[in-house]
Amino acid sequence: MYHQPVMLKETTNALVQIPDGVYVDITFGGGGHSKKILELLSPKGRLFGFDQDSDAQKNAPKDDRFTFVKANFRHLKRFLKLHNITEVDGILADFGVSSHQIDTAERGFSTRFDGDLDMRMDQTSALTASDVLNTYSFEKLVDIFSKYGEVINSKMLARKIEAIRTEHPFRTTEDLLSVAKELARGKEVRYLAQVFQAIRIEVNDELGVIKEFLIQAGEILKPGGRIVVLSYHSLEDRLVKNYVKAANFEGEPEKDFFGHSKLIFKPVIKKYEEASAEEIKENPRARSAKLRVAEKI
Repeated sequence: MYHQPVMLKETTNALVQIPDGVYVDITFGGGGHSKKILELLSPKGRLFGFDQDSDAQKNAPKDDRFTFVKANFRHLKRFLKLHNITEVDGILADFGVSSHQIDTAERGFSTRFDGDLDMRMDQTSALTASDVLNTYSFEKLVDIFSKYGEVINSKMLARKIEAIRTEHPFRTTEDLLSVAKELARGKEVRYLAQVFQAIRIEVNDELGVIKEFLIQAGEILKPGGRIVVLSYHSLEDRLVKNYVKAANFEGEPEKDFFGHSKLIFKPVIKKYEEASAEEIKENPRARSAKLRVAEKI
């Protein structure tokens, strides 16, 4: 399977409130969520699926109501406008890396396979994981490891990478693993995952993309329209939580001249939902998922 959709029923039921409406799945991937959304739409409904990965386009359903958009969702408004869409009834985002990307060794996302240090979700973009490890300064490596991976010994890891790369540039995931395993603290599997996560976030500017998306979502959703988001680590979830709570990424609501908070969304579920024990058993990648649902005010 290309990718098993997480919390399929919960996400799509929360999203589709108007069967005749216009919806966007900004992380199309294997198309699992999109196919379920189409089942919930009437013949008049429309769905746009965004994905920057060329492989994802092969999963596009043959349905007149569906339009595939090969683009990063940071360009949401621009590409919808090209299709004469200026407002929508709901947006679904699943920020997890697809099983297909993880399990394709040559993409370099996984600690389980040896492959090129690539990690690009859009394979036409310039920056690769190899570039990060071979060209970034010591200070910049420390910053991404500590900020994006919460790696406990970021300075030690960055110093080791800096020392090795002059004679042995980092080309494959095994090159990185051989260094990271020597310095692993706590559970090795978790440590390695944190290191890979930090580099992947940097290569794809994942947090910057999410910020741009959230701002645009607030602009193009109709009043009463919903944003449904699945996050998989605290950095992503914090951005979503703060933007829903305060219409900014710091989480403190700003007040207008009259003392009213400048809010864009109101939460539909008070906190967040998690996958059931049954789903986690069938799909272990659902374990860390947090579902947040909010409505445009």
